[in-house]
Amino acid sequence: MHPSIEDYAIIGDEQTAALVGTDGSVDWLCLPRFDSAACFAKLLGDEDNGHWRIAPVGADRCTRRAYRRDTLVLDTEWETAQGAVRVTDLMPQRDEAPDLVRIVEGLDGEVTLHSVLKLRFDYGSIVPWMRRSDGHRVAVAGPDSTWLRSEPPVNSWGEDFGTHAEFTVKKGEKVAFVLTWHPSHEPRPPLVDPFESLRHSVEDWQAWASRCRYDGPYRDEVVRSLITLKALTYAPTGGIVAAATTSLPEEPGGVRNWDYRFCWLRDSTLTLGALLAAGYQEEAEAWRNWLLRAVAGDPADLQIMYGLAGERRLPEFELPWLAGFDESTPVRIGNDAVNQLQLDVYGEVMDSLSLARESGLSPQPDVWALQTALMDFLRSNWRQPDEGLWEVRGGRRQFVHSKVMVWVAADRAVRTLEHHPELDGDLDGWRALRDEVHREVCEKGYDPERNTFTQSYGSRELDAALLLIPRVGFLPPDDPRVIGTIDAVREELDHGGLLRRYSTTDSPAPDVDGLPGSEGTFLVCSFWLADALYMTGRTKEARELFERLVGLANDVGLLSEEYDPVAGRQLGNFPQAFSHIGLVNTALALYGADGAG
Repeated sequence: MHPSIEDYAIIGDEQTAALVGTDGSVDWLCLPRFDSAACFAKLLGDEDNGHWRIAPVGADRCTRRAYRRDTLVLDTEWETAQGAVRVTDLMPQRDEAPDLVRIVEGLDGEVTLHSVLKLRFDYGSIVPWMRRSDGHRVAVAGPDSTWLRSEPPVNSWGEDFGTHAEFTVKKGEKVAFVLTWHPSHEPRPPLVDPFESLRHSVEDWQAWASRCRYDGPYRDEVVRSLITLKALTYAPTGGIVAAATTSLPEEPGGVRNWDYRFCWLRDSTLTLGALLAAGYQEEAEAWRNWLLRAVAGDPADLQIMYGLAGERRLPEFELPWLAGFDESTPVRIGNDAVNQLQLDVYGEVMDSLSLARESGLSPQPDVWALQTALMDFLRSNWRQPDEGLWEVRGGRRQFVHSKVMVWVAADRAVRTLEHHPELDGDLDGWRALRDEVHREVCEKGYDPERNTFTQSYGSRELDAALLLIPRVGFLPPDDPRVIGTIDAVREELDHGGLLRRYSTTDSPAPDVDGLPGSEGTFLVCSFWLADALYMTGRTKEARELFERLVGLANDVGLLSEEYDPVAGRQLGNFPQAFSHIGLVNTALALYGADGAG
């Protein structure tokens, strides 16, 4: 059987990440960056597309696994007839090169384990040349090279284009394996001490987690979500990828498979707010600085997403040699949505920079000049239809959420000038723009018969993003139109007590997203519903929904993008930053008064 998405845990070094299954197999790893080609791609194919499994001989799933408290260090344990053993997986903070460290420790009895390493560079398509050198197994193919060693040395052999080892550990004995990557034209990087790396990693992660200001209910879940966001951060630039994977399906066997190893502007305000509220000013500042570098240039060229360092070209193509997760094809690399117009990102950027300014982040030169340029663009272009928040591929529309975020941009510009009169700007013009957008949305984006805002002007469709209307301040929570919208979205987009983003196959307008098939419930939308219920005074319902959402995380506290409440399985790319941002923000909203330090 193919593993489920929830069978995986993540380890990483804040420049890339690996996915480790409950069977002890590392099935996904891109080196040296999140968006590099994978050297382990079994996740999207089979064993011959690359993986590294260490487990007791004859064993399948582990007996138990868990992260060490407040860390990204993963312990996986098996209890067998011969004894018990633990495999500890981590990726130390890199000095020069990325290292994958796997430490085997005997817990009881005497257990024989088997290690099989199949390296397949370029997303599982290239079998490297293997050789021995100075006690290492060295793999080389094109630009990539890896070095594998063990401490103490373990005998290994080549078989079926893989490297195999079999060894026995007794109680208290340890064997460490280290896989190190470097560019093939460069010399081998310095060796790391695996046991010291483990000690430092535990200390560093726990010290980082201790900075969390929140100490209320569900603290462990909040900290796990913050650690996951940290793990999805590309440390050299401060950019945060949406997920560590590509092409995990939104519908098993379907075509809704996308590459999420990039940084989306849509996440910016919610990410910044979560980091600041939880006490992570340094990370918030790094994210704000990444944002400034990424969006620099002509406002007309603002993209919805960028690469880890702000790269603009993210061409989409398919990998036909990979069968896809659960036979869901195509497997896609890159993302053509980068070319879409989404007017809401202007509001996200303006809101993020306003939040950064008011939160006391260190001032950056020319930020206000950038914001005024963005407002100049919006003044001339806000009436355009766009592809909207969800990056639909069924044609542009007058999406209500996009217009609401245009209002947010104008509102934040006005507020900034009101609070900082020393800045130059067209206060009267922006106030007029804010009023005009507000008036138009209330006239054209609201259905008075059903007492709800709609997905786009004149449509009867709904959209979960409408739940953000009170959150961004477009209307107060007690406005009857807000309450009506919350109730309508909750009823019409419900699927098993959770929310879809919008209607798909059962829609009277199935061309909204231009794709066949359906998808699961979108987890962040259900967190938004909990927020909206809380804002409208329904605290008990909000907390009940939040508790259910927390319960959907897998055994190590991770959430993907979507969830199928009928099949009871996670869907979409994993782990998903947006889902974990939703968890943090909702916990802080529901319990923050009691839990903020």
